[in-house]
Amino acid sequence: MTLKIFRKRNKKNQKNKVASLPFRINIIFIVVGVLFIALLTQLAYLQVMYGSKFKAEVNRSDTSVVTGNVQRGMIYDSTGQVLVGNSAHQAIIYTKGVNELSGDLYKTATKLSQFVKVTTGSLTKRQLADYYLANSKNLTAVEKKLPGLDGYSEDAKYNKALNYVEKMPNSHFSKSTKNAAEIFAKMSSAYQLSTVNIKDEHVSEAEVAQVGEHLSEMPGVNVGTSWSRNYPNGKSIQGVTGTVSNEKTGLPSDRVNELLAEGYSRNDSVGQSYLEEQYEPVLRGTKSQTQVVLNSDNEIKKEIKKYGGQKGDNLQLTINAKFQKTLQSLVKSAEQGAGGNSTGTYAVVMNPNNGAIIGMAGVNRNPKTSKITDNVLGNINSSIVMGSVVKGAMVSGALMDGVITPTNSTLTDQPITTGGVKKSSWFNHNGGSNISVDASGALEVSSNSYMMQLAMKEAGFKYTEGGALTMNPSIFNKLRGYFNQFGLGVQTGIDIPGESTGLKGATGRRHIGSALDESFGNYDAYTTMQVAQYMSTIANGGYRIAPHIVQSIRGTSKNGKLGAVKATVMPKVLNHIDMTKAQRAVVKRGLYDVVHGTNTYKTGGELDTIKPEISAKTGTAQTFYNGNETVTLSLASFAPSTHPQVVVALAMPNLGVDAESNNMQLAKRIYAAYWKEVQSTSTVK
Repeated sequence: MTLKIFRKRNKKNQKNKVASLPFRINIIFIVVGVLFIALLTQLAYLQVMYGSKFKAEVNRSDTSVVTGNVQRGMIYDSTGQVLVGNSAHQAIIYTKGVNELSGDLYKTATKLSQFVKVTTGSLTKRQLADYYLANSKNLTAVEKKLPGLDGYSEDAKYNKALNYVEKMPNSHFSKSTKNAAEIFAKMSSAYQLSTVNIKDEHVSEAEVAQVGEHLSEMPGVNVGTSWSRNYPNGKSIQGVTGTVSNEKTGLPSDRVNELLAEGYSRNDSVGQSYLEEQYEPVLRGTKSQTQVVLNSDNEIKKEIKKYGGQKGDNLQLTINAKFQKTLQSLVKSAEQGAGGNSTGTYAVVMNPNNGAIIGMAGVNRNPKTSKITDNVLGNINSSIVMGSVVKGAMVSGALMDGVITPTNSTLTDQPITTGGVKKSSWFNHNGGSNISVDASGALEVSSNSYMMQLAMKEAGFKYTEGGALTMNPSIFNKLRGYFNQFGLGVQTGIDIPGESTGLKGATGRRHIGSALDESFGNYDAYTTMQVAQYMSTIANGGYRIAPHIVQSIRGTSKNGKLGAVKATVMPKVLNHIDMTKAQRAVVKRGLYDVVHGTNTYKTGGELDTIKPEISAKTGTAQTFYNGNETVTLSLASFAPSTHPQVVVALAMPNLGVDAESNNMQLAKRIYAAYWKEVQSTSTVK
């Protein structure tokens, strides 16, 4: 009975299940139908309302601007000769596309390496590893060799792979692999839509031809032109003009952020020093601009050249190239004959009426090896104790101070003895040649005693032979104040960075004896450029003019030659010396008599053969170098004596103690070269 009841219930349940199945399927169909209708409705809505927008998005194109480098402005001498020019080279270049992946660069670099060989001396292990792992097969193979990478991020995995590859022996990588890795590194350094040189020197015709044949296989690669600096008159002029960075050095590390903000690329050429750096905005020019149109896949659809770029403007210098080359040769020759402990020779030739530097030469010498190297800028940054050459400024200061006058300036040259120390003139060591000299005569014979007596008078000190020197130390400031007015001990204002102010000795009370040394140029140190400015100030009537080496900024003509003047450097008067005409005449007469006077002890008699005739002041300083006694010879002069048109200043530090006329012999050669190569004597009044 129970079994029958169970069977009846089981049949009833089966009938209920069969009856509910179609109902559930219908529910599912209804839900799917509703969702499908909703989807169609949404698609229809989007098509009607936003169809045009989406279509525009698919066909969207972005516009970007690609810039290209232009030829740098050139640097010319005063006669229009090229001092710093540009050499054009064929180059293999690469312009990085948008969203380029390392795998894309790997393929292009590997292909290009088949046709182009580059130097790999600067290739780092990291760069080699990056190239090697840019091949996905190599990356997978390396990761398989590294256990326990599960759970690491992709970056962490890559860093471990890098570490592994960097430790692989160098012999594992072939020359061709390294060549491709170097190319890959240069491509990787490029910014999006920026151009880098893959090879810009010694590109062979075969390389150009092969690259040209396969351009379609190497996206972004092309054949272009690069520029580098050349120096038709020799590289010694770099001491003045400075240098320019190249593809390898890139932007100077200490200015990279500043230059990037100004629109430079990391691989751009930029002036690194001196005129190249100072006049960078003038010389750099303006880059070309090409408008690049990209589609939605960041593929270049069109290129439109908007601006061809503008070559940089040119600098024309005051330097005469031919004379500069001769001057450097004369200075080097003089140094070669100096011997001993000599440490260099420097010379400046300038126009005293406008500050134009006509020539500036210099060399250093290593006394231990006798090796001589060019050092043109030693004229503005090497401080030298010059000796008696500064006495013209000393006499001028005393005249302005009123301790002597043009009609009352006679003193007796005698040894000065204070505190047990005796100091004297070169011709009167023991007092046996005591002579009376006025201010002009003191310059003629280069009297140290006269200058020391002037210093004591300016200090208000009454000299007593053998007595204590109790002058107030403020005398240092007074003497230097007058020297500064002529340019000694202060920056000259030359338009080249890095100028020294010279060196000042100690000025405490216990150094008061050195104030006497200061009066005749045997204490403070000055640059040769300062000496040239000082003599120019005397020559031109008391105007201290800033020396300058840039004459004008000029464009480029249609035929590529030096173009029209865009800006001219005008003489810059820094100060005027407050002296009367009579006071100036005293100093000028003394400088003239140094060469042409009648006194037996005149110091510049060897210069009287120079025509047109010159006025000058020679200098000899007792110095020490590496514990050895030496002398420094100097000279400052101008010509012609009546209407000065050129100043010659020179310094020869640390010569042997027996050196006597090296400075005058060099001066005679310099003047001869000047009148032959720069200015005809027929133009002299």
